[in-house]
Amino acid sequence: MMTSFASALAPILAALDLSILLYFVAINAAYLTLVACSTWELVIHILRIRGESRARILGSAVTPAISILAPAYNEEATIAESVTALLALHYANLELVVINDGSPDRTLAVLTQRFELIPIHSIVWRRIDTKPVRGLYRSRSHPNLLVVDKVNGGKADALNVGLNLATGDLVCVIDADTIVDADALQRLARPFLSHHDVLAAGGTIRIANGSNISAGRVTAARAPRNFVAGVQVVEYFRAFIFGRLGWNRLGGNLIISGAFGLFRRDAMLAAGGYTHDTVGEDMELVLKLRRQAYEAGRKHRIMFVPDAVAWTECPESLRVLGRQRDRWHRGLSDVLWRHRKMFLNPRYGVVGLWCYPYFVFVELLAPVIELVGWLGLVLGTAVGLLNVSFAALFFLLAYGIGAVLSTYSLLLEEWSFNRYTHVSDRLRLLLYLFLESFGYRQLTVVWRLRGIWKYLRGRTDWGRMERRGFAASPAVPSTVAAHAPESPRSTAAA
Repeated sequence: MMTSFASALAPILAALDLSILLYFVAINAAYLTLVACSTWELVIHILRIRGESRARILGSAVTPAISILAPAYNEEATIAESVTALLALHYANLELVVINDGSPDRTLAVLTQRFELIPIHSIVWRRIDTKPVRGLYRSRSHPNLLVVDKVNGGKADALNVGLNLATGDLVCVIDADTIVDADALQRLARPFLSHHDVLAAGGTIRIANGSNISAGRVTAARAPRNFVAGVQVVEYFRAFIFGRLGWNRLGGNLIISGAFGLFRRDAMLAAGGYTHDTVGEDMELVLKLRRQAYEAGRKHRIMFVPDAVAWTECPESLRVLGRQRDRWHRGLSDVLWRHRKMFLNPRYGVVGLWCYPYFVFVELLAPVIELVGWLGLVLGTAVGLLNVSFAALFFLLAYGIGAVLSTYSLLLEEWSFNRYTHVSDRLRLLLYLFLESFGYRQLTVVWRLRGIWKYLRGRTDWGRMERRGFAASPAVPSTVAAHAPESPRSTAAA
């Protein structure tokens, strides 16, 4: 009976093995291409900015005005520090718009007390349809600070309200719990002064957990002692230094992090702002901007600026991190499906022929392929059709290449920007890097598979998050489920 079953199963497993081997070769060829491109891009970038005087940029007559949009929902633990840091950014013509998206906590009260807010009366030109605005407030101590209080409608709706009120040529979109380096805006604005066809630029997001923070600034970068936070530092290095730098060189960037990005305001308005019924609104906007530019026959660029740095608080528990990652994967699934017309379509240039397929086969389907591989391994071993030693070596090789790429990302970071100056921090990051493959990576596969399953079921909820804040304060639960776009498909407001 078993022999008959094994005979029937043999050709299926053989085909599966060949498919996984071809996928393995293709994915690592793509990785090596990105590694080469990111290295070259970083070298060129370092040489270009060496000796640069950003003071001249600030004094230039063509320096564009920037409006910062900071949506806030249940951010009382971090909002004061974040806004203080944003107001202290080194940029001459700066407007800060904080949008309180119907927070039930003390977010608005903290802002009112800390920045001496007074109500104002102003006409809101609703070029983009949004939830109602309940009140506008101007700061007595900082006249360039505008606070908007609105009915809850989700992050995309809050950003669209800010976009309606913004007056700058460029719009900087950040999360309210983000700390931005003092000169980051100067660095992020650089591509817009150098190239007339830049639609958007994104900076590097770093993990603030464990670092020394004072007066709204990261004064010393330190590796987190918490493993869950520490391994995310490694992931972020890999995503930004290795991934987005590589796409810079290839011209195929599709993502600008919602935590820190700079956009042309007229392009955002022409695109209709952020889409409401998705949890991947940041990637969806970039794809929408690129798609419209291609269809109109306009040259355009989406840039990544590695030395423009913002710091964010990441989850420190597996439970909260799992909710974040399945939400990210649901967002990726939704955005790729919305713009499926671009897939392998030569009309959309490098994005359609190279970048979009990469995100489908590598970013979206990777957890599915990995699950199938593990199931094939277990089944093949059970019926005696698989060489266990060869299979073990194959999987060790796959994880080993990932560890090498992560190590290379850390080396590029240390060579270029060297933010972690303590040897103990570097060693701790290396330890996280090698431990990542044992248990943590498998958990991320489960979370992303759960994200795909929830997307197929029409779920758009964000899940309950927690903020500890950048100062010494207790954890503040943030029911992000109330801070999400309302959608006919959602089973809970996200």
